[in-house]
Amino acid sequence: MNIVLLEPEIPYNAGAVGRTCLAAGCALHLIRPLGFDTSERAVKRAGLDYWKDADVRYYDDYADFIEKNKLNKQNDPRMYFATTKALKSYAEVDYEPDCFIIFGKESAGLPEELLVANRDSCVRIPMLGKTRSLNLSVSVGIILYEALRQNNFEGLNEKGRLHRLSW
Repeated sequence: MNIVLLEPEIPYNAGAVGRTCLAAGCALHLIRPLGFDTSERAVKRAGLDYWKDADVRYYDDYADFIEKNKLNKQNDPRMYFATTKALKSYAEVDYEPDCFIIFGKESAGLPEELLVANRDSCVRIPMLGKTRSLNLSVSVGIILYEALRQNNFEGLNEKGRLHRLSW
């Protein structure tokens, strides 16, 4: 699975998403411009000591991301666009193990041109109408873990272990 952040602005969110991706065995794709320097203490602190171990890939812009991942510019069946404006819920689609779930920047979301061009691949997290949006890292976690669940948590089946005692 792949999580894509298009022009993320807040280092704490990117750090938290990086840690989630590491825990889930996913790649994190960051598309510039970024609203922060990835060497900032804030990103490292949000990702704790995991940031250096995360599979983070950087792109100059959206076109660079599409080209380097050999995706179709529009309607690639492996791309899903998370937006509060989507007509269907994130649980109404079937996620492929190699899919790309794309999230927009915190202040504006994804560009509407991108949404219109990919209408059938847009997904939303249901919420009350007065709520503008959820935190980016929370949204990533919700949708990513539904996609992983649909794929039987492939590679993530290690059972929980206690620190001092055993089950």
